[in-house]
Amino acid sequence: MSLRLIQVRAADGQRGVAAIGDDGVARKVKGFASTYELAQAALKNGATLAATVAANLADERLDLAELQASKRLLAPIDHADPAHLYLTGTGLTHLGSAEGRDKMHKAAAGGTLTDSMRMFNMGLEGGKPAAGQVGVQPEWFYKGDGSCVVGTGEALPSPDFALDGSEEPEIAGIYLIDAAGNPRRLGFCLANEFSDHITERGNYLWLAHSKLRHAALGAELLVGDLPADVRGMSRVIRDGKTLWEKPFLTGEANMSHTIANLEHHHFKYGLFRRPGDVHVHFYGTATLSFSEGIQTREGDVFEIHAPPFSLPLRNSLQRVESPAAGVKAL
Repeated sequence: MSLRLIQVRAADGQRGVAAIGDDGVARKVKGFASTYELAQAALKNGATLAATVAANLADERLDLAELQASKRLLAPIDHADPAHLYLTGTGLTHLGSAEGRDKMHKAAAGGTLTDSMRMFNMGLEGGKPAAGQVGVQPEWFYKGDGSCVVGTGEALPSPDFALDGSEEPEIAGIYLIDAAGNPRRLGFCLANEFSDHITERGNYLWLAHSKLRHAALGAELLVGDLPADVRGMSRVIRDGKTLWEKPFLTGEANMSHTIANLEHHHFKYGLFRRPGDVHVHFYGTATLSFSEGIQTREGDVFEIHAPPFSLPLRNSLQRVESPAAGVKAL
């Protein structure tokens, strides 16, 4: 049995939470305005997230098609104080994920084995340790805080100084830190990590700059385990027509690291175990339109879908003016 949670905004502006079961029907979860509140209640009562949902499930059904059409589906997680939500991720974690990165960096490396390929090979050799052991650490990056989260149907902002804004279809894990400082995984969601690949291609040391962008999260939070083999489709749509599309693979069967190993190397830092904080951690991808010569432009639409998620993640690209970066002495 699969359980997926969504956050919604009613026609009167009030927020709520709903659960989607195997029958595909969305039912309201009584008494909670957010996934965060629901998760905190589960922790307080010593119950699982699924049990807490079951105990508060209403008969009221929600119309998913109408919620999508009216753009009232929210991101599956947020925090009342956006500064307490971290967006982070790991790269070079998927079988085949090093190919595009290696092409970008090989020229600068003079044709030698690039650091990207070395990192990927390290993951192949040590990213899936035996149970109870720690594997090799992956590449890690910071994307932003809760103010950088975009829900499905919203525009993905790309700053005017960006050289590129392209999709990265993947899965993200969503976590809440409990009162004792332990990370608790709430579940998984579909995600578009969204990066500036031209900036990264210019110099791999600019990877950190290329990742400081918004990211889109699919509406559904999958509670429980992620299937080992997840197969989806990523598209770029321009003027109502498909410009590019390609299947993508994720899940541990298609990864060079276990999810547990990625989690360990993120949460081993005390900074990331502060009670009450939320973490959205992107697990990586191997499929990029940029690697196949696609140059996105304002108005393009990114569309990502993959079972077991029933709702597609769809966002348009919007170029936005950046605030002046001038600094004045106080």
